[in-house]
Amino acid sequence: MQRYFAKEKRNAEFILEPLDYHHIKHVMRMRENEEIEVVFEGILYLACVNNIIGEITITLIKELAKKEKQEVQKTICIPYLKEQKMDFILQKATELGVDEIFLIPLERSIIKTKEEKEERKLERWMRIVKEASEQAKRLYIPKIIPLKELKTLETLEGLNLICLAQRECKSIKKVVKTGCVCDKINIVIGPEGGFSPKEEETFIQMGFIPVHLGNRILRTETVPLYLLSILNYELME
Repeated sequence: MQRYFAKEKRNAEFILEPLDYHHIKHVMRMRENEEIEVVFEGILYLACVNNIIGEITITLIKELAKKEKQEVQKTICIPYLKEQKMDFILQKATELGVDEIFLIPLERSIIKTKEEKEERKLERWMRIVKEASEQAKRLYIPKIIPLKELKTLETLEGLNLICLAQRECKSIKKVVKTGCVCDKINIVIGPEGGFSPKEEETFIQMGFIPVHLGNRILRTETVPLYLLSILNYELME
């Protein structure tokens, strides 16, 4: 059954995004009174599609479930990347259960986002995580938060980790097994060229624990999937 996130609920009627109505009518080619799932404010509802020929309305049938219990919140901090890589990370990280995605400015990032273009890109990125959340049957959409400076991360609560290539660091496996008695895990991932020495020092001074991911050097877009898969396995109830 198709799932959509409502932007508003008016009594027994849900208001969706314009692209959702287009998807219902022209992509899914739904029929009158066809049932769909609608999520609003962390609650899942069963609803039906009405007036399919004219201006579509979505009517509440019944409540199905409330927001799922989250034992540990998962946050990834990633640099700005090329469009295809960024789209891939946002989509797959959402499917794997990320809660927040911080976009951080790093010295060796290939992409330098201009402020006037960032708002338009952010709209597109939010559409990607919304659609991935619907596909993955989630009850909420991850937040995407662009940051202007690294020092903002100093206030993050929880277990703070930074992925480095040095073998002298603890392995992610050991840290997760021993340090997951917390409500939140925040992991910083570097760009293609890695962190600068100054950035590494900044994160360590802010209390981020350096970890390595094993013997292989992974592409930037592979790392979030690898990490979230590990966390999902270790934290699975």
